Amino acid sequence: MVISLLVFLPIFVSPVVYILGRRNGKLRDDAVIVFTFCMLALAVFQAVSVASILSDAEDAASASGLPGLDIPGVFVYGLSFTADGFRAVYSLVTAIMWAGTTLFSKEYFAHEREGLDRYWMFVILTLGATQGVMLSADLMTSFVFFEILSLTSFTWVIHEETQGAIRAAYTYLFIAVIGGLVLFMGLLLVRETCGTLAFSDLAAAVSSASQDPASGRRIFAGAVCILFGFGCKAGMFPVHVWLPKAHPVAPSPGSALLSGILTKVGVYGIIMTATQALFGSRAFGLLIFTLGLVTMFLGALLALFSVNLKRTLACSSMSQIGFILTGIGMATFTNALGEAHGEEGVTLALSGAMLHMVNHSLLKLVLFMAAGVVVMNLHKLNLDEIRGWGRNKIFLKIAFALGGLGISGVPLFNGYISKTMLHEGIVHGIEVTESMAGMGGVHAFFRIGEWVFLISGGFTFAYMLKLFICVFLEKNRDESVQAVYDENPVCMNLASTVAVFGSSLFMVILGQPLIMTRIAALMNGREEILEFAAFTLENLKGGFISLGIGALLYIVVVRRVLMRDGSYVNLWPAGFDLEDMLYRPLLTKWLPDIGGAVARVFGENLILTPVCRCIVFFGSLIGRSLCDSTDALILLLRKTIVREMPVRARRDMNPTRTEVFLRDTNEAVSTIFASFSFALAMTCVGVLMILGVLAYVLFF
Repeated sequence: MVISLLVFLPIFVSPVVYILGRRNGKLRDDAVIVFTFCMLALAVFQAVSVASILSDAEDAASASGLPGLDIPGVFVYGLSFTADGFRAVYSLVTAIMWAGTTLFSKEYFAHEREGLDRYWMFVILTLGATQGVMLSADLMTSFVFFEILSLTSFTWVIHEETQGAIRAAYTYLFIAVIGGLVLFMGLLLVRETCGTLAFSDLAAAVSSASQDPASGRRIFAGAVCILFGFGCKAGMFPVHVWLPKAHPVAPSPGSALLSGILTKVGVYGIIMTATQALFGSRAFGLLIFTLGLVTMFLGALLALFSVNLKRTLACSSMSQIGFILTGIGMATFTNALGEAHGEEGVTLALSGAMLHMVNHSLLKLVLFMAAGVVVMNLHKLNLDEIRGWGRNKIFLKIAFALGGLGISGVPLFNGYISKTMLHEGIVHGIEVTESMAGMGGVHAFFRIGEWVFLISGGFTFAYMLKLFICVFLEKNRDESVQAVYDENPVCMNLASTVAVFGSSLFMVILGQPLIMTRIAALMNGREEILEFAAFTLENLKGGFISLGIGALLYIVVVRRVLMRDGSYVNLWPAGFDLEDMLYRPLLTKWLPDIGGAVARVFGENLILTPVCRCIVFFGSLIGRSLCDSTDALILLLRKTIVREMPVRARRDMNPTRTEVFLRDTNEAVSTIFASFSFALAMTCVGVLMILGVLAYVLFF
């Protein structure tokens, strides 16, 4: 019952929120806050129930009576949900994020009226879709709700409808659509080979099917496709390009959810695929570990160079996702070594990855809401322009400081424990591979990976120092501007203070080892993690190495290289952008050029030229039909339910409610309907329908 309410109640409530907003904006805002706190209460009840069931069981595998929900016959395979420790905790974190951001949003959007009904409808709809992913019991259910939230969260990015927001939204949607199609292809490969996508049966099915080398290769190929698809949402390199662009242009509450939760939807898919399907694959573990290292270091480097407050936090999110991926990769690799070698390493790496997911969500809730306070007061994000604004804003200063200390891994704050577990997981992998035959190259790679981990942690401390000192300690270069900044120490109302400052207390509460180890044991079912000692000299040494590197980077690089004449400068090459350097040229120029060259060279010599011509003809006909049908649908909608209503002169000052509704609806959706993004979305829906039919034919 609780699962069905968490997943489906927001989906049914979302249109009610839209209709309510058309009548009374204040009532809509209050209703959204009350609703999200009700969802939080449901998530708390579910988490407590699951914790009670698991505590009574001898181990996680023997626990019975866990909440579940099966809906057969939907989307061919049906929908299936369950709530174990990991899912219950992350369902709770999701509810906390939504409750905190909606409470803060009332003041943030106080002076904005355009598009809020649309925004809140999709925010609530995305809440249900996110809960659907987090509570899914199989990969197909995850995929269905994953695609729903990809489309609904697109409206957050494009909400401001500026040129930058529209471009970032197109990039976000493009990556989401491509990722979804590749993910679906991977699911079909695994389903066809193993016969199931249920998490509870997947490990045994993969083990059985992998006895055949050809089946093993198909499963691995499918898992790589799944990794790519979920990696698109997680912000994993090389499909991270949307993340640094979408966060700065989205409203700050939306940025908090994009960074804190929607990236974790992708991580959830990766961690479930790795641990349930390919937990015995060294190659898959090394692949995730390698991509994690690149994502971690590149994100930290981009954040250090950035001079935009929200872009820095966005690049930081990319880096922290890299930290989590290294833990997933190391846990997968060490598990493949067997219990005699890898059990301790699996426990440390997996616990660190899961805890850092929780920590990063709550950290970005605080940091992006703090950035939102700056935006709603100054409407600026450039570091030189906001410099010194927070010097006398005591509650905001403390909240941002706690978030910075947590994400930097300072002892006694939440990020330290999860990062220490991740580091110890890498150290264990180094120790194990050192004594194993044929592992010399892997051993050397892990040693390099450890230093990339420590240096990336140093980068984190350096860019958080940069932000905190700039906004909350330094004075603005213009004394008159600083005088204006210092006039009023009050920067937010009581509700926003409760949301921002109250959320920051998690950084201290979750910094206690007793609490964190119990959460880790609940999430991964490994009771041995309760014995983890976070504050040993060896563990503290790794944390202080990163902090020392960060302090040195701030003094040498930030103050002497990234500042010129007392101003912060961005020295990152303007054209050094993977999207502009690779993806856009690949799709718009290189592929057509290659296709044309192949046609010129081989076109006249093909044996099956008539067949090829038929394929080209019907392919172009189908493509043209898709485009034309989209245009026809838009035209039909504009001529019918969303047409501009001609208002008679005598009704100009007193239109009917129906006329107002139709007129405002037309204005709200015209931008999206007339854009490339809508055509892309409709094409995606059509392709998914075709793939669904093919899947049904193949498997039934």
